[in-house]
Amino acid sequence: MSNTLFLLCPTDCLESVINDVYRYENFFYTSLGNSFAIDMQTIACIKEIIIKHHIDKIYLILSEDNKIIYDALGGQSFSKIRGLKPFYNEIRAQKKHSIISRQNDNPQFSFLSHYLNKKITELRPQLYDVLNTPISIRGRVYNRYERVFKNIYSSLICLEKHCMN
Repeated sequence: MSNTLFLLCPTDCLESVINDVYRYENFFYTSLGNSFAIDMQTIACIKEIIIKHHIDKIYLILSEDNKIIYDALGGQSFSKIRGLKPFYNEIRAQKKHSIISRQNDNPQFSFLSHYLNKKITELRPQLYDVLNTPISIRGRVYNRYERVFKNIYSSLICLEKHCMN
């Protein structure tokens, strides 16, 4: 058994589902839409949890029907919540990019994979710098209807858009 840290959105209400599926010692760090800022304060908090509880795996998880992501892509009813406006702008920009690079029949899963891969890419070097040891960081998308956690697409599938003049 290993200790695992799950980064998730509180609107998904997945803690009990995770505890049923992942039979580890589970710890949770929540932020709306997994929009946590990767700054010194956040990294320090995550580092403290990792060291104190001997964490060796981190999962970033969102459900396919995440309310914050849907709101960012639609009516933006929650955009006035402190700190969500820049996140909403980022989500809308990524949506445009995912439309350009979409290569499958499930655009929501593709979009969430791209978003979680981006967060993992930002988080991994920050944690490595403070821990001086690699830690397993993976992404999962929860399908509420099938009641399964699916591995996100590889970062090789979720290519970034680059413009050259």
